[in-house]
Amino acid sequence: MTDQGTLEFDNARTEAEKLREELHHHAYSYYVEARPEISDTEYDQLFRRLLELEKAHPELRSPDSPTQRVGAKPQNKFETVGHTAPMLSLDSTQDADELRRFDDKIRKALGEGHEPTYLIEPKLDGASIELVYEDGVLTRAVTRGNGREGEEVTDNIRTIPSVPLRLRTQDRAAPELLAVRGEVIMYISDFRVFNARWVEAGGEPYASPRNSAAGSVRQLDSHVTASRELDLLVYDILAIEGSGFKSDADVIGAIQQWGFKVPDRIQSVGTVEDILEYHAEFAADREDLDYEIDGVVIKLDDLSARLAIGVTSHHPRWALAFKFEPRQEVTRIDKIEVNVGRTGVITPVALLDPVLVGGVTVSRASLHNREELRRKDLREGDTVRVQRAGDVIPQVVEVIAHEKDRARPFEMPTECPACGAPVYEEGPRIKCPNRFGCSAQLQGRIVHLGSRSALNIEGLGEETAALLVSEGLVGSLAELFDVRPEQLMEHEGFAEKSATALVEAIRSKKAPELQHFLIALGIPEVGAAVARDLSGHFGSIEAIREATAEELEQIDGIGPRMSQVITAFLEDERNSSEIDAILARGIEPVASAPVGEDLMDAGTAVFTGTLPIPRASAEAAWRAVGGRTSNTVSTKTDFLIAGDNTGSKREKAERLDVVILNFREFVAKVALLGGEVDVP
Repeated sequence: MTDQGTLEFDNARTEAEKLREELHHHAYSYYVEARPEISDTEYDQLFRRLLELEKAHPELRSPDSPTQRVGAKPQNKFETVGHTAPMLSLDSTQDADELRRFDDKIRKALGEGHEPTYLIEPKLDGASIELVYEDGVLTRAVTRGNGREGEEVTDNIRTIPSVPLRLRTQDRAAPELLAVRGEVIMYISDFRVFNARWVEAGGEPYASPRNSAAGSVRQLDSHVTASRELDLLVYDILAIEGSGFKSDADVIGAIQQWGFKVPDRIQSVGTVEDILEYHAEFAADREDLDYEIDGVVIKLDDLSARLAIGVTSHHPRWALAFKFEPRQEVTRIDKIEVNVGRTGVITPVALLDPVLVGGVTVSRASLHNREELRRKDLREGDTVRVQRAGDVIPQVVEVIAHEKDRARPFEMPTECPACGAPVYEEGPRIKCPNRFGCSAQLQGRIVHLGSRSALNIEGLGEETAALLVSEGLVGSLAELFDVRPEQLMEHEGFAEKSATALVEAIRSKKAPELQHFLIALGIPEVGAAVARDLSGHFGSIEAIREATAEELEQIDGIGPRMSQVITAFLEDERNSSEIDAILARGIEPVASAPVGEDLMDAGTAVFTGTLPIPRASAEAAWRAVGGRTSNTVSTKTDFLIAGDNTGSKREKAERLDVVILNFREFVAKVALLGGEVDVP
């Protein structure tokens, strides 16, 4: 490059850097602060000039350039990647008494002398997303997926104007690594306009703003995403390096300083009455909002206390979603039919005149079982009130009108509609006993095996499972791993590319995590938490299959009834043969390390009185060094940790000769065991 050329490049680089800085500032002012400083025309002139410079000097183009919002080259598929930290769901309720019980548990966990502060905010109904920034620059965006891994949709997220491509650092330095959680939403007014245009163009209408937002985020062509009106609101930090916070209020403040939009009306409160008032105000305003919410979220503000209180496999114990009462609408039952599930349960289903309930079109609703059907006296042709339970699952609430000449009461079948086997009653339910010969049950088991919580096989949904079974391509779960692309290509809906993609997706799961494999088998009572515990405790599928009911009961949370159900399933000859057949296809579940194998048993401790730190923090420190905790003093208690103002627990501990430690001695004991207590 000549001297003149070098000068031109240096000038172009300086101008491009200045333009990027200006455009980031004006985008933030417009999309986040809703306070534009220049006209659209002036913004477009700056943008076009930056485009010209980057076109003339491609080496000037950077991932955080505003020009990268216009969309990238279409992709063939999304890559599945792990989250920096689990994106958990929230426990939820509509009952004020349950809210009070939640508050009681938090207060008990904190201990005497520690009053909770809660941060409360609207529960947004959109598409949850993780954004990862390295040295302040957006490097990855991932859908929630199953909570532990999701689809990378970075190119699509870049197109959303309110997403900072580079963190603002005027008021706070950017950390080395930052992962935040937010919600991609489409405003109701924008959704109506978009849906009308979509239908005019011949597309199937989206059911709700949430579905539209989720669908937009998962477009293989990011130019399509860029053409839709989307917004991002951020409300949590999943992971951070080079910085730390003491409270959620501090987190929200930092999120705003880095240039993100946050949900409206976030407040700090201290009592259940404050939460109820906030909830009532939002419920009253709900119909006037331009975005969908289905309740409010209550989160403990103290981050160290959160860490001590902990999480389950599904939700944090320190947060709760307080839902609104479900929206209701009126429609007509056109027909009642039955559905056979993967476990053989035959469920009556109402086919409804489509009706919009809370922004979602509802045309089907489960009627649960024959007793529910009789109790509500639901019949074909009735006018009924419907709702979405938790704003999700459609339900028929009641009959509100019917013709004089009503249809006859619906009778549940005496034979399975899928395989013809005589059905039997199990409480209020009717079941088909033909587990291994019923096509409907096999279809349901295939869908379950491919679900996100199980093997997470892309493309293995209900339609594909129905085709595999109805066309005789798959007669058992094991045969799913024998399917070849050329077999699929003989059927409508499968070309070479899609057939090969599905087969590759199935074959890529030949070394699944053991806990996901256990879920995929459909073992009764084995959900995510139990599967993880079984995997961690036994370490292999062989050990689990050989375990006795008594050995299963050694795991916390597995009692006699659950252990008997699990062992009965695994010992059943045909279930065992099916598992053998799957393993014979080369499926090798990845063994998990036994839980806590490197920790000694430090004994059981009971905490009493007022401690200098939240009780949950003290209990967490004890469990971290291999100890157990209990709320009651007994002959099995090894230590009583006594704070100030102790009462009957200390008296009982003295009678039983339990070792009593004051807080300072407790801290020393934990240190001796290799742990640490976070003392203020």
